[in-house]
Amino acid sequence: MADLAYETSKLTDRYQTTVPSGVRKQLKLSKGDQIRYHIEPNGRVYIEPVNADDADAALGAFLDFLEADLKAHPERISVFDGALLQRLENVVGDVQVELDEPLSPDDE
Repeated sequence: MADLAYETSKLTDRYQTTVPSGVRKQLKLSKGDQIRYHIEPNGRVYIEPVNADDADAALGAFLDFLEADLKAHPERISVFDGALLQRLENVVGDVQVELDEPLSPDDE
């Protein structure tokens, strides 16, 4: 039986990490690729690359859902007059987000 390989990485204050080079090589990951986490009931976690076909399948399923909903409820379709944009601007106002700041204890 082959020996198991172990790789470690450290979490930043924002719970981000770098995928170790050995894992990137094993999964054939490149910059911009996505990974998927599988969590088993016993707590074991597996990661795998997300294939373009998988992403397209998810998008296709979502678009199919939208199409079915629009067909089932055409009365919900309305012209975009900018009122929604104004409502959103009123809700978020001038909220600025700094992605490099540590999360507050309330957000963790």
